[in-house]
Amino acid sequence: MPVYISLMKWTSQGLGGLPAWRDRIEEGERAIEERGGKLLDTYVTLGRYDLVEIFEAPDDETAYQILIAVARHGTVHTETLRGFTRDEAEKIVKHL
Repeated sequence: MPVYISLMKWTSQGLGGLPAWRDRIEEGERAIEERGGKLLDTYVTLGRYDLVEIFEAPDDETAYQILIAVARHGTVHTETLRGFTRDEAEKIVKHL
């Protein structure tokens, strides 16, 4: 299943509700699971981004639905990357 790495930054609204951040993480996990994906891990980070979530989704369209569901409350801005395993990357390179 494709892997997505989502870099997240709290909005002003999100910072205001920071005590409930764990509830938001769990809400995101439910949004992922309801669409057939799986939350692999979440990291609170220092630097440019406040959170990093790594999740699986069946396809890009489903990943986009998940991201919209998570961002619709206005608490985070996201930048999401599609991750490829070494094996997946090797298969892609072999076709060049």
